[in-house]
Amino acid sequence: MGSVKVQLRMPPRSAFNKFERETRARLEAAALNATHVAANQAKSLIRREMAAAALGRLGNAVDGGSDLEKHRAPRRSAAGFAASGWVHIRSQSDRTRGAIEAYTAGADIAPRRGRYLWIPGDDIPARAGRARMTPEAYYRAGLDKKIGPLIPIVSDGRPLLIVEGASVSASGKARSAKGLTKRGRLRKGQIAKPVIVAFIGIRRTSRQARVDVPAIMREMQAKVPGLVAEQLKRR
Repeated sequence: MGSVKVQLRMPPRSAFNKFERETRARLEAAALNATHVAANQAKSLIRREMAAAALGRLGNAVDGGSDLEKHRAPRRSAAGFAASGWVHIRSQSDRTRGAIEAYTAGADIAPRRGRYLWIPGDDIPARAGRARMTPEAYYRAGLDKKIGPLIPIVSDGRPLLIVEGASVSASGKARSAKGLTKRGRLRKGQIAKPVIVAFIGIRRTSRQARVDVPAIMREMQAKVPGLVAEQLKRR
């Protein structure tokens, strides 16, 4: 019976090195793409949740980014490598950033100047241009001439700023306050209202979080391994 001689040879070390480089490159590329997708999904979900929470276009100030988008290579270390995606507030407006913080983390709001926060009443405009209506904005917008000057009073222990001798829409339309004509007559479609509560003063107010951003980010982080696996299948 004949004999069979088997000889096994190890591939050259260069073949192992090449395999290692190619495998690492595939994993790094998959991680870059996966974190980019996760960041975009997180941004979109936060924006949708903010819109659903009746926060208007405030969600447009939320943006995202990733190492892939910035053309950055993964950060390598002895323990392996890392790739990142992130969500951030792109607005430089302190008011916008504060509003997002209040509605995503909750906040106790107190006046920066003066003793009170002034909340506009139902008869005067809620905003002066793009800014929230305040007594200062009321005068800047010339509403003291169009409606009437603000008069401070205290009613049932609550500070108010009122306007005397103005008028409102006869049809009940909100925020329709107007002053009388120069001759002291009512304008067309208006009815007299001896006193209008223009602002109500409060010491402070609280805002409860409406959007749970940490929960959304945890959800996206949990999806990253699956996204990496999907990216590896595509290559």
